[in-house]
Amino acid sequence: MTIDFQKETNGLVPAIVQDAKTKNVLMLGYMNEEALEKTKDSKKVTFYSRSKQRLWTKGEESGNVLELVDIKVDCDKDTLLVLANPVGPTCHTGSDTCWGEENTSSFGFLSHLEGIITSRKENKQDEKSYVASLFRKGINKIAQKVGEEAVETVIEAKDDNDELFLNESADLLFHYLILLQAKGFTLKDIENVLVNRH
Repeated sequence: MTIDFQKETNGLVPAIVQDAKTKNVLMLGYMNEEALEKTKDSKKVTFYSRSKQRLWTKGEESGNVLELVDIKVDCDKDTLLVLANPVGPTCHTGSDTCWGEENTSSFGFLSHLEGIITSRKENKQDEKSYVASLFRKGINKIAQKVGEEAVETVIEAKDDNDELFLNESADLLFHYLILLQAKGFTLKDIENVLVNRH
């Protein structure tokens, strides 16, 4: 790993810290050559503190350390991307990130869709909503729909029509997300099971 420490002011380069699992950005710090070496040797993320004018290992007082997973260098060789596993909140304010955000997994559009399903579950009386109607009918109907969509997905998997297979797969996943919430769970709970099995 070649870093151009002399390119930046006072031999410091920005170090963006990203959660290795959730991929959320946790904080920004600065490293000099010595901080980078200490980080690699100790496996605890260490910065050069501009206010303290010394090396500073994140969590040295609070215990909320950042356990090193990997370090990447950008194309200009003057910025670091530090992948880490946080132990406790990252920000000194007690927040998960220095932007005041919760450090949870996001599944892109699927997380957005889960939010819509939650809204429909909370507003079951919405006569125009298909999802609300399923929640009104109860767990048996929701589970039945998952079973129907699973069978249809299997049938389409045996044929050669990719469009039909993908559409049935989408229907299955959609109804499964509804079933998860009917049981009081989300994709995050499934992710936890898979991570523990791994």
